[in-house]
Amino acid sequence: MADSDTQDTGSASAGAGAGSRPRRTARSGAGARKGAGARTTGRPAKTLVPAAHDPIARVAVDIPLAHLDRPFDYLVPERLGKDAKPGVRVRVRFAGQLVDGYVLERAVASEHRGRLAYLDRVVSPEPVLTKEIAGLARAVADRYAGTLADVLRLAIPPRHAATEAGHPGPKPAAPRRPAPGSWALYPAGEAFLAGLAAGRDVRAAWSALPGPGWPEEIARAAGTTAAAGRGAVIVVPDARDLARVDQALTRVLGGAEHHVTLAADLGPAERYRRWLAVRRGTVAVAAGTRAAMFAPVRDLGLVVLWDDGDDLHAEPRAPYPNAREVLALRAHRRGAAALIGGFARTTELTQLVAAGWARPLTPADPRAAAPRIRAAADDAELARDAAAVTARLPSLALRTARAALGQGPVLVQVPRRGYLAAIACGRCRARARCNRCGGPLEIGGVNEVPRCRWCGALAASWSCQRCGNDQIRAVVTGAARTAEELGRAFPGVKVRTSGGRSVIGAVPDEPALVIATPGAEPLGRYAAALLLDGWALLSLPGLRAAEEALRRWLGAAALVRPAAGGGTVLVHADASLPAVQALIRWDPVNFTERELAERAELRFPPAVRMAAVTGAASAVGDFLEAELPASAEVLGPVPAEDGPPGNTAGAGGVADDEEQVRALIRVPRAAGLALARSLHAAQAARSARKEPGVIRVQLDPAI
Repeated sequence: MADSDTQDTGSASAGAGAGSRPRRTARSGAGARKGAGARTTGRPAKTLVPAAHDPIARVAVDIPLAHLDRPFDYLVPERLGKDAKPGVRVRVRFAGQLVDGYVLERAVASEHRGRLAYLDRVVSPEPVLTKEIAGLARAVADRYAGTLADVLRLAIPPRHAATEAGHPGPKPAAPRRPAPGSWALYPAGEAFLAGLAAGRDVRAAWSALPGPGWPEEIARAAGTTAAAGRGAVIVVPDARDLARVDQALTRVLGGAEHHVTLAADLGPAERYRRWLAVRRGTVAVAAGTRAAMFAPVRDLGLVVLWDDGDDLHAEPRAPYPNAREVLALRAHRRGAAALIGGFARTTELTQLVAAGWARPLTPADPRAAAPRIRAAADDAELARDAAAVTARLPSLALRTARAALGQGPVLVQVPRRGYLAAIACGRCRARARCNRCGGPLEIGGVNEVPRCRWCGALAASWSCQRCGNDQIRAVVTGAARTAEELGRAFPGVKVRTSGGRSVIGAVPDEPALVIATPGAEPLGRYAAALLLDGWALLSLPGLRAAEEALRRWLGAAALVRPAAGGGTVLVHADASLPAVQALIRWDPVNFTERELAERAELRFPPAVRMAAVTGAASAVGDFLEAELPASAEVLGPVPAEDGPPGNTAGAGGVADDEEQVRALIRVPRAAGLALARSLHAAQAARSARKEPGVIRVQLDPAI
């Protein structure tokens, strides 16, 4: 293993409880109960002989306990000497049980002085764990205060024996280098492609040109890398984006044989077949969703991440890595190029630019390809009518939609799905809450009674606990209610909704009103877009509400035709806000540079590294007594995020009657790894002592 010299090497010995003690034979019948009688002989024990060459195997055992997060040494029996190669799956005896593991390396001798247990068997001679991925997994575990076992579960798919037995197909010849295409519209675009062709580690913070061309730009970058004989890994947020990249790769590379796509909906056999094609070097380009960040592409030359601010890039399982950080770390370790970005720019990517790790890659004139963007409050008529300014569907929005419908479809982005996502008392405007659990009430459809979003209880006879009134008013209007309102305003116009479990892939170029929640906008070239309820996005709790609102708006606006083609976007928000101004100017770079400067002044991420520790109050209190870096600052603990009764707010999913709390620990960026090591050591101490309860430790949480 690449990082083994920095790890404590354990051993699978009798002292370690790894099963090297001689097994006792069972007593027979009544003799077993009375302590008498002859022992059964059973099968004769086999005499195992260590392999003649490199008889020691260092194994990463699949046990996610923090105090056992190290390699263990095993003897390799002679019969497994050829098959027990580095990277293969094995079965070993650990603490009296057979468990899975991976051979990290073979060695001549072990530093352990006690007895060593033998490998039980080699599950498959296929070396599925490459040296690069093993080193990357260790580095990711160290960065996120996790265990190697947890990261390897994310990196390597489950084995499918029948698929593994198949013979790999022939490796196709390298594709021809594609033309620059729309990269010529970027001042540094052709220089970036030249760097890929030369095999240099060029790293770009990419601000994509507005419009539908980004999948082809990714394909041309990957094709340039593949033509130079190196591999590429492409990660996108969801299956819709992956389908677009798949089609672009097929066009640009001249066929489907040069790349594979990796997605969860493929099924275990097909996904494993494609993953093996990547591992065996049959294809040079792998594209996929989040898990593809660990795709074992040979001779990696380029990593690509599209829309790095999308929360789908954050892994919800321990140790909770983010694809942006993993791919940046992978490119850094391998000396590979990187292309990270989207229509918007995250503060994390701006931090990489500020640190000199990446350079900006922006189009020469993005506004030439962007639609005309206006804020509703800028209209002179609205300025004279205060009621029109506060209306959810101001007359300007209706006029804009009516004019655009003669040219094609109109997109209406609504931040919330459902009908009335939040309601309040019609008299005192206090939020309507469930009388049973205190959860917020919502109305799911026309003529439906309010129900609790937490426990699902109906509230047919609800009345306000503050003033006794039984009338309600809408606080947050969802996509379904918006579709109903627009259907009445535009009779005879087709109205379609996209969001939740009913996401439309694309819409034809014909008049229609398309109501969609953020991220579920159907593909198309819209004549106009109405971005409603901007306050709902901007007022979300969290540090990055404005950044996320701008990302959502830019993603929707990029689907609209350019201003030269009549494309118009109307955002219903205060035009003086920085995020709205960045949208109007199509200038996400300056916006995030300003955001990063403000966060640095306030010592907020990503200017600092931060960890969140969540769990029962007493357990978190004890956990925070651990030795932390001298520069660490503890914020809290405070009650964990609001949620339904019994929710542990991310504390491992284990119910606990004790109050769940959350503490934040922040350190300067230079002390990030020291903080991760301290938190891992604290977790290891709890694990070794078998302390009850679950403590969730998350580095770089979304706050």
